[in-house]
Amino acid sequence: MKIVILDGAGANPGDISWAPFERFGEVVAYDYTSKDQVIGRSSGAEVCITNKTVFDAETLRSLPELKYIGVLATGYNVVDLEECRKLGITVTNVPEYATYATAQMTIALLLELASRPGMHSSDVMDGGWCKSPQFSYFLAPLTELMGKNMLIFGFGKIGQRVAAIASSLGMKVSAVPHHQGEGSAVVDGYRIPFTTLDEGLKTADVISVHCPLTPETKNLINKERLASVKKGAFLINCARGPVVDENAVREALDSGVLGGYGADVVSVEPMLPGNPLLGAPNCVITPHIAWAAKETRIRLIDAAAENLDAFLKGRAVNVVS
Repeated sequence: MKIVILDGAGANPGDISWAPFERFGEVVAYDYTSKDQVIGRSSGAEVCITNKTVFDAETLRSLPELKYIGVLATGYNVVDLEECRKLGITVTNVPEYATYATAQMTIALLLELASRPGMHSSDVMDGGWCKSPQFSYFLAPLTELMGKNMLIFGFGKIGQRVAAIASSLGMKVSAVPHHQGEGSAVVDGYRIPFTTLDEGLKTADVISVHCPLTPETKNLINKERLASVKKGAFLINCARGPVVDENAVREALDSGVLGGYGADVVSVEPMLPGNPLLGAPNCVITPHIAWAAKETRIRLIDAAAENLDAFLKGRAVNVVS
């Protein structure tokens, strides 16, 4: 069996192994595959593994031997699922592999906005402390998180982990779950009350989004909703870039409506030179690395291989199409 990995460098730039897949057949791994290379490289393969390489309807119809697409990610919007159903191609994803890493990045972005270690370290390394007449100085307002209100939109595994960490910092956490159920939930001993997004925005000092990207959540945080937030609030996005309206976020940062924006994702990745968030004040952006810890990537590849193993044994798991 031929297995083609189309954009392997994201998950494995060379520091870990594709061995979990090699037990199933011949593995051909490419670091990156452009749109016009997908059909040629995938031709003859029964199994394709993708992270962000797109499989649209035209591509899928050109690959008659393809039986399985394994997505090396939780999100699977790069694959035309409806066409896969028509063609009998099974598609799987890897849910929850980066729960702890993504929660860690969420809190890291929040701490950078609140305590500014990166900003101050850069200034110290540039000689700022050496020139200071005082033993201590700060370049921007610093924020103590204890007692602050945090609103979490999306209360799956990642949202729950963020809630537990934020609660341990002394924050008052409330959540908007994907599906409204009981009035609260207990996570690691902390009771997290549920609310609605529009109600929660009015009192939140920190807003953190952890929902999937769907037609309903695209531009969820928009100009109208930002107009209702508590002045100076921090917004954190470790979900998907298009969940927020980046033009509206830039306006809110420029006007001081938002006190800061921290994101590991943007609307188009890699980031475009014209992205409105470039150069924005009080804005911290990392290049989609919440999932990229070595331990997390090993877990991802192992889980994706287990998905393929289950499919080959006729008991497919984590099926999205």
